[in-house]
Amino acid sequence: MPRDLRPGPRSGEKLERGTGRGLAHELVERLKARILAGEIRPGQKLPTESLLIQEFGVSRTVVREAISRLQAAGLVETFQGRGSFVLDVPASTAFAVETSRVRTHRDVLDMIDFRIGVESEAAGLAAERRTELQLKAVERALADLGRSGEQPGRDVEADFAFHLKVALASGNRLYSDLLASLGPMMIMLPRTRLGPAYTVSDATHRTRVALEHENVYRAIADRDPAAARAAMRLHLSNSRARLQAP
Repeated sequence: MPRDLRPGPRSGEKLERGTGRGLAHELVERLKARILAGEIRPGQKLPTESLLIQEFGVSRTVVREAISRLQAAGLVETFQGRGSFVLDVPASTAFAVETSRVRTHRDVLDMIDFRIGVESEAAGLAAERRTELQLKAVERALADLGRSGEQPGRDVEADFAFHLKVALASGNRLYSDLLASLGPMMIMLPRTRLGPAYTVSDATHRTRVALEHENVYRAIADRDPAAARAAMRLHLSNSRARLQAP
C-alpha cells in the first residue's frame, strides 16, 4: 500500500518566470530533483495540489500539468481520490535516437518514415486515452504554433512542442521519451532541405501545415483514434513528399 509520508510545504520556492520553458516545466524539474535526490522516496505521496500551489506560487492548472508530465515520465502514479505517489526511479537506459547521426538527405527521409510509424500510433492512443488536461496542453501547443508566424525563430520549437504534447497524451512514456531524445532537431533537419516554396515565410505553406496540425488535434479532441492516426500519418507523409519535391 502507498504510504502517506509527504513532506510539509517549504518557503522561498517560487518558480523562476521568464525562462522560456514554462512554469509546468520548471515545477517538473523541481519535483524531479527532489525525487531523484531521495527527498521524496518511493512510496511517499507528493504534496497535495493546494500545498504545491502555495509553495511554488503557481496555478492549479500548472500543478496538474506538471504531475501529468511526472506520470508520463514514470516517476509517479496517481490514484483517484488518494493523490500521486512516487515510484521507484526507473533504471537508466540508452533508449534514444541521436539526431547527430542524421546527416544525409536519405537519413532525413528515413527519420520521417520512422516518425510516421511512431507518431501515428501515438496520436491514435492519445485520442483513446487523453485527459482533459492533456487535451488542453495539445490545444495550447497548437495555438502557440499558430502564433509562431509572428516570431519565426520560435516556429521550430512550437512545432516540436505540439508533437511532444501529442506523445505525452498517449499515456505511454516511451513515445514521449523517444520524441524527447530526437528534440527540436527532428523538425529542423527536414526544414533545412526544403525548397523555397515550403519556407515558414510562405503563407500558403504555413496555412497548409497549420491545417494538418489542426486535423490531428480535432481527431484527438473527438476521441477518434482512426482519424487521429490518419491525420498524423497524412501530415508526416506530406512532410516527406515536400522533401522530395523538385
